[in-house]
Amino acid sequence: MDIEHQRIQDDLRGIVQGEVLCDSLSSQLYASDASVYQVVPLGVVRPRTVADVVATVQYAAEHELSLHPRGAGSGVSGESLGRGLVIDFSAHMRRIQILGEGATVHVQSGSVLADLNQALVGYGRWYGPDPATRSVTTMGSVLATNASGSHFLRSGSARDNIESARVVTVDGELITLARHATGRGSVNESSDPADRFARGIVEIRRQFNKLITAERAPLPARGGYRLDDVVDDSGVVDLAKFWVGSQGTLAILVDATVRTEPIPNHRGVVVAFFQRLDSAARAAVQTLEHGVVACDLMDRRLLQIARETEPRFASVVPRDAEAMLLVEIQGESLAELSDRLSILRRDLIRGQEGSSEVITTVEQAQRDMFWSLCRRVVPRQYRVRGVQKPLPFTEDVCVPPDMLPSLITAIQDTLQHHQVIATLFAHAGHGELHVRPFLNLADTADRRRLRELSDEIAEVVWKHGGQVSVEHPAGLSRSHLMPRQFGALWQAIGQVKRLFDPMHRLNPGKYFGAVLQKPDENLRPADQTIEISFENRTLINADLGIVEAAQATGGAVPRLEVLQHWPGNATISQVTRTCNGCGRCRASASGERQCPVFRATHREEASPRAKANLLRGVLSGQLPVEALAEDGSKEIADLCFNCHQCRIECPASVNIPKIVGELKAQYVATNGLPVSDQLLGRIEAIAAVGSRLPWLANLLIRSRLARWTIERLFGLSAARELPPLTQETFLRYAAKRRWTKVSSHGGLKVAYFVDHYANYHDPDVGRALAEILQHNRIGLYVPSSQVSSGMPRISCGDLKGAHKIARRNVRILADVVRQGYTVLATEPAAALCLQYEYPNLLDDEDAHLVAEHSREACMYLWELQQAGRLDVDFHPIPHRIAYHQPCHLRALDPDQNVVQLLQLIPQLETDWIEAGCTGMAGTWGLQKKNYRNSLRIGWPLISAMRSAPGTLAATECSACKMQIEHGSGRATLHPLKLLAYAYGRMPKIENELRGLA
Repeated sequence: MDIEHQRIQDDLRGIVQGEVLCDSLSSQLYASDASVYQVVPLGVVRPRTVADVVATVQYAAEHELSLHPRGAGSGVSGESLGRGLVIDFSAHMRRIQILGEGATVHVQSGSVLADLNQALVGYGRWYGPDPATRSVTTMGSVLATNASGSHFLRSGSARDNIESARVVTVDGELITLARHATGRGSVNESSDPADRFARGIVEIRRQFNKLITAERAPLPARGGYRLDDVVDDSGVVDLAKFWVGSQGTLAILVDATVRTEPIPNHRGVVVAFFQRLDSAARAAVQTLEHGVVACDLMDRRLLQIARETEPRFASVVPRDAEAMLLVEIQGESLAELSDRLSILRRDLIRGQEGSSEVITTVEQAQRDMFWSLCRRVVPRQYRVRGVQKPLPFTEDVCVPPDMLPSLITAIQDTLQHHQVIATLFAHAGHGELHVRPFLNLADTADRRRLRELSDEIAEVVWKHGGQVSVEHPAGLSRSHLMPRQFGALWQAIGQVKRLFDPMHRLNPGKYFGAVLQKPDENLRPADQTIEISFENRTLINADLGIVEAAQATGGAVPRLEVLQHWPGNATISQVTRTCNGCGRCRASASGERQCPVFRATHREEASPRAKANLLRGVLSGQLPVEALAEDGSKEIADLCFNCHQCRIECPASVNIPKIVGELKAQYVATNGLPVSDQLLGRIEAIAAVGSRLPWLANLLIRSRLARWTIERLFGLSAARELPPLTQETFLRYAAKRRWTKVSSHGGLKVAYFVDHYANYHDPDVGRALAEILQHNRIGLYVPSSQVSSGMPRISCGDLKGAHKIARRNVRILADVVRQGYTVLATEPAAALCLQYEYPNLLDDEDAHLVAEHSREACMYLWELQQAGRLDVDFHPIPHRIAYHQPCHLRALDPDQNVVQLLQLIPQLETDWIEAGCTGMAGTWGLQKKNYRNSLRIGWPLISAMRSAPGTLAATECSACKMQIEHGSGRATLHPLKLLAYAYGRMPKIENELRGLA
């Protein structure tokens, strides 16, 4: 950090309670959002209180620094990017206060819209505007951008639902914006900022009244500085309404009071498929006669992407459909609603251009499925493969609804002229259209097309009486179009900006400014780092143009020695660039798990996209390669404990766990491992010694003094109750039973990959698997020379040690696979190592062979059941259990087949508890530094387990078992023990079940 950045950081930390981050790593994390742009800020402030915001603004005014308010960073036009100080409200200012019966709510700027609606459920209400990103977007962003969404026809936009707002002016004054009466006098005669702003708006409106009246187009939705409807006949100015949509350029919002609306009694949807896109657009206009509350339109490419990425839509969306309309109607009674849906359906199929297929429903599950088809349209596009991606630089245009069909045709002609394809999605009921052309920003020609398309599409929109930048901010992608869009009225926009922010310090260069960037400027940089494989040290991915240019000028190209295998079609650069910054990894919905650490901390560096941004900063040359060896890089990487939920839930399927593995490995390669990680990475060797004298080892484990000493010396939490060691390990037991000899069995054969916990702490898990296999006449082989999976080493970045373990296990297991064995693991982390981690480390034929023929044990049994090979003659177990699916198993088996397997046991009631991650994450939760966060992450599940019926829990993961028992006091069994007992082959489980009855 240079002297200037250090001075600013020290100054602000002296006056702000929240975090102040001016180091290069933190700045890199905030240099991008969901747009195609990158601008590195001077620093980041994460305020905890309103006083922090005031102090930051006053400091910026004193030192002439620009300010850039930011929520979730999910904007697609770069509206929260800038070179000054970024103010991140999403970390701490998240409070939601329900007022009265919920008709109004008080929200802080960083509160999430989805959390607001969840809080309102008990009141039977919701916040009407529903932007597509509501699962992550903050209320500050909703108001600053005047967000609307699919239900604009019902609820309007954010400016239609505002009561009042508290903002900090550019001078650092905290004021309340509401409805303000203006008396006689000029702007300069008032000392009250709110009164001065109100009088200024009245004067500007009076001065430009003719232009404002003439400019008023019949557009249902519009953004920016709206002067047309904020002053009533008595001279009262609605300053709160005026501020909404100002995109952070006039004042900084800290909190607001907004109106909510009742959740409708009955809702029904009509889904209609068409053979032509323009026919669907014309039909959308006709639906407005039926009092619809939403009307969305999707083109053929979006339907095809939905079919290919989500199998559930393959049977719903016809292959030959060129377009789809989703229309919603609300009603007071089901009878009335059904009649209106029938009338609408009849009108949609009428005529030669009518719909080829129409589906109507009032069922919530079906309705939600169809709505997910539209609401997930943007995240779904991130899964498009290939170098050309649908980019959001010109996607936000609006015309009068009756002009939408001709606008779509004209835009298609423009795209065809440039030989570019695009996706088209519209909120057709109010004329809002989102266009995303497919371009490759690594291609110089496509970068030129970006500016040309932006200008030409805007011209087409203006010719149709529309505007650009209506639902989304102008940001960095469309602000350059504003002077031409507003013409003579541009002077009024400038006067508003000067009234509120005369020195242009609030989000400068957005919406209004003397210099507005073109859409092809400040694009995310191309990668400049050469990747070198760690085995043959040959170049595997290099931008030769950059290399040649650097050589010609005598410059140096940074070299990164990668420590994992990144195959040719998924190099480290390609995987890292796949992260588009959409922010979906910041979601907190109960049905999702990514990212457990972010949910507990709400810090940007904890989000999965932060890891991709960090590595991309190094690969693009924005950060030096040496940055990966700094403690700051390790702190960011350590905020991931390798649960793999981001990998399976990311809209773009970015391999964040592999990126984190590379980040950790780069640090360890330079700095080595801390003592605690060395201990946990070699825990098998320690357990092997302890199992020789288990009575002494267990005495030490139970000793408070010993645990206190271990905590001080090695960083393991003394609050954790470590599992006792067994006297006879499973491998010794297997040797006595001669399972360590290769079987001549001619039928199904299984090789058991024994994990650390089943070997040293709970051999009954392995015995249960053996009993089940024997009952089903399946051969069992336990390789005696195998070692534990090495997941602790992988998780801490010790890839050198993990590589040795992987090589040894793969060599053994590949031989048995070639003899016809299927490899089973009873620990999900071990199964994940076999199927995922080992190929990353080794990338050879044996590793891929083992991965292909490896299964988690319960998943294997369910596959036998599906094939009719599993004996289902189980004895009854009259108990009720609460089942938790571990994260690693969820990454392998998203369909929860284990629950279906347990339901085969008569009288055994299984409650699937989906309340997120336990927070234990293998050895991560054992460490003192992670103990509190571990419990914070796992608290929803712990609470659910405490309140679940029955007294018994079940899970496959040994770490999850420890956390459940530690937090809820509920005894927890591996499902295999229940299955073995149901076969009548493990009577010792009877004692546990009787004790729980």
